[in-house]
Amino acid sequence: MAKKVKYFYNPTNLRFEKLITSGWVIFMRVFGWICTAAAFAFIIIWIAYTYLDSPNEKYLKEQLSQMEFEYELMSHKLDTMDLIMNEIAHRDDNIYRTIFEAEPISRAERVAGIGGSERFKRLNKIDNAELIKSTASKLELIRRKMVMQSRSFDEISKLVEMKEEILSATPAIQPVSNKDLERIASGFGFRIHPIYKVPKFHEGIDFTAPKGTDVFATADGVVEQADNKASGFGNVIVINHSNGYKTRYAHLNGFAVHAGEKVKRGELIGYVGTTGLSTAPHLHYEVEKDGVKIDPINFFYNDLSAEEYARLIELANQSNQSYD
Repeated sequence: MAKKVKYFYNPTNLRFEKLITSGWVIFMRVFGWICTAAAFAFIIIWIAYTYLDSPNEKYLKEQLSQMEFEYELMSHKLDTMDLIMNEIAHRDDNIYRTIFEAEPISRAERVAGIGGSERFKRLNKIDNAELIKSTASKLELIRRKMVMQSRSFDEISKLVEMKEEILSATPAIQPVSNKDLERIASGFGFRIHPIYKVPKFHEGIDFTAPKGTDVFATADGVVEQADNKASGFGNVIVINHSNGYKTRYAHLNGFAVHAGEKVKRGELIGYVGTTGLSTAPHLHYEVEKDGVKIDPINFFYNDLSAEEYARLIELANQSNQSYD
């Protein structure tokens, strides 16, 4: 195909002349086209990098979106945990600590050490800093509440142990088997003395029972005395319960323990007899608190129903003659 020839009109000689393009013009034209193409390519690439995501960027954005979702989910779970911790703290202060006579823990103590925004300032340079700081703050708050609650439960646990020790060392059962309630012979208070036949203050309760009947410790303690050296009591056992309480078991036929021995509530310690100043086989039982004799009838609540206990009080209060 023949090369197309171009002409131009020359106004000087009023003639059409053949257009001859120089090498420089051709070079500049080619250079202009290249620059235009390069600029256009740069714009396309810039738009692609600025507004279009690469596969790696798409993956990272998906991961970031998933992370934000997980953080939001974690934040909601932490809110739920915080509500649960608040409920536990409420029960701790108003039930557990009340029962064991412990002072409630103030809110200031439960959240002690929680700082302000400065605490998580180092997180400000991270993307989604507010979400991360909020979650971290909630987590730290719950952690501190859990630490304080753990300490409180440790304290309550110790109080429970102390309470159990106190309760186990407090007289709470009858010293002889008396389910039919027919063995109360004489109660606490003024009674007619069986030998002197005059009113005399009776410092315990008399339980009638055949000679050799088992006698049991009414609370945990240490045997302080097990001999026949007490005037009028014959063979007698005294148990020190270490909380101000002492119990005395008198007129025994024999001993099953010795002085210095530790005993548990319900443990066999001796046998009913009629030794000492006694008119018939029976057990004379006394309860002492801080050196003062008190009515044993108030310490039989562990092995009697309310109705049985009321009946026992009625029998013990009858005016009659004691056995010792």
